[in-house]
Amino acid sequence: MTNNHKLININIIKHPIITDKSTQLLEENQYSFAVDNQTNKKDIKKTIEYAFNVKIKHVNTCHRHPKKKRVGKFTGYKKKYKKAIITLENNYTINLFSDN
Repeated sequence: MTNNHKLININIIKHPIITDKSTQLLEENQYSFAVDNQTNKKDIKKTIEYAFNVKIKHVNTCHRHPKKKRVGKFTGYKKKYKKAIITLENNYTINLFSDN
């Protein structure tokens, strides 16, 4: 018997995105994550459901282009990344901040 399931790679989730906009989205049960550029929505959904033990309703993604940054007379660019906005089912939440 062969196993048709793909292994879940947790490394596709880089980090949660914490901004003013993303904290407002928390009230609507939506969470923002920076993910690997090559990852598709199905893999993002499987990985987050496995990692946080939640049920996902929607996954929206967008590519964030590099911003120009300047330090003194030197200019450069920040890295580009893919942003995933996850909408959870009503009775699920993700605890991003540990309670110590």
